[in-house]
Amino acid sequence: MTGHGEAQGHREHAIVGIEVRAVNNRFLKVSTRISEGFGALEPLVESAIKQNVRRGTIQVNVRIDREPGPDDFRLNEAVLAGYQRQLEGMNQRIGNSDPVRLELLLALPGVVVDDVAGERRVEEFWPLVESVLLQALENLSRMRVEEGAAMAADMHANCRIIAQQLDQIGERAPLVVEGYQRRLTERVSKLLAEYNMGLQPADVVREVAVFADRSDISEEIVRLRSHLEQFDTIATAEESSGRKLEFVIQEMLRETNTIGSKANDAEISRHVVEIKTAIERMREMIQNVE
Repeated sequence: MTGHGEAQGHREHAIVGIEVRAVNNRFLKVSTRISEGFGALEPLVESAIKQNVRRGTIQVNVRIDREPGPDDFRLNEAVLAGYQRQLEGMNQRIGNSDPVRLELLLALPGVVVDDVAGERRVEEFWPLVESVLLQALENLSRMRVEEGAAMAADMHANCRIIAQQLDQIGERAPLVVEGYQRRLTERVSKLLAEYNMGLQPADVVREVAVFADRSDISEEIVRLRSHLEQFDTIATAEESSGRKLEFVIQEMLRETNTIGSKANDAEISRHVVEIKTAIERMREMIQNVE
């Protein structure tokens, strides 16, 4: 399901802002973007997300702003000594007696090393990042719950459509056999009348019995109703149920296809099309439910 969540947190000299966006996906795919120098936190961020989200394409943006502290920089004494030695040697060659000024050496590349994003400091940031991330995920979950409620209402509406169409199929099914018997009797009687032959009722009954057995959809109707009840039970459960609902949808579609192939009736076929349309709408939504 789609959703958006963000949160901010801070401690002394540091601010963390995290934005989490989710779009529909049958599987879980996590994409993380984090402030430069803090890439070592990426596996921890992804792990925390996988513990809280099971489906969807999740995009995470982690911003870490920090004021540099006195321990964030260090002198590279070897580089500094190298610069000093070279400059003093050049002064001797050109006859310059001015001493080499330290403040000028400090501005040269490589003398002062920025260690603000060192491994030790990255690990120190994780408790704050984790706390803000969990807040953002909670806000994301709240939005997804609201969308899930709307989806649940839509799916239950489709279940009612299926139940209504199934009621009409159940009412129509006995009439299909009666109609077949009437048409068969009329056609055979007309054919035999041309040859002055009589019709044995037992022959018609036997043929109608074979047709009735071949086109009997009562078991499929019962199973499809059972799947509707099972769907409602799983959908209202507190635990994550996306995979279970997806399986129930597959079974509903299987029973519906069987009804359509066995019924041999145009009116029932129209009801089957309506049921399959409702099931397809549900199937598309179920793929995004955790």
